[in-house]
Amino acid sequence: MLNYKYIVWLTAGCGRNIFQKGLILMLDKKVSELLNTQVNKEFYSAYLYMDFSNYYYEMGLDGFGNWYKVQYQEERDHAILMNQYLLNNGEHVTLDAVAKPDKIYAGVGDPMEFGLEHERYVTSLIHNIYSAANEVKDFRTMQFLDWFVKEQGEEEKNAEDLIKKFKLFGQDPKGLYMLDNELKARIYAAPSLVI
Repeated sequence: MLNYKYIVWLTAGCGRNIFQKGLILMLDKKVSELLNTQVNKEFYSAYLYMDFSNYYYEMGLDGFGNWYKVQYQEERDHAILMNQYLLNNGEHVTLDAVAKPDKIYAGVGDPMEFGLEHERYVTSLIHNIYSAANEVKDFRTMQFLDWFVKEQGEEEKNAEDLIKKFKLFGQDPKGLYMLDNELKARIYAAPSLVI
């Protein structure tokens, strides 16, 4: 069941003040909490991808570094979109400390594998929020999350494709060099979601 927050405002009418009640639609408490948690999870995702990017830049693989820097920018934008959605719905946003990425890389392919694992985790989080919104018939939040459901499908596919290319070409120094050059061409594009 959706909660409602009443506000009272003053209007003038017929030479006297009249109080009227208006409604601001609020999100279900559980949905709001899950979205707020997700804001922080998305910022963690951005940190994680910046860590991957730094790892690759330090190795001299600037294309891989660029690819994950673009990932960082996308995750940051996801956090900002969710933050704005909460604000647009009259919700308070609590920003927690962002945890330090704790992955240890033993080889060039490790961040890619960790990235795919992380995207699958984020997909499960988005599905949990969607399910909670569905339970309370919060169709507006479900519509908002539709974009993220689609986005997560793309994120997982991109991560899987990168791993496939690395496994096919990245073991050979010349192939790794060519793949790194290909990844340099990736550019950041702002999200298409308008809220």
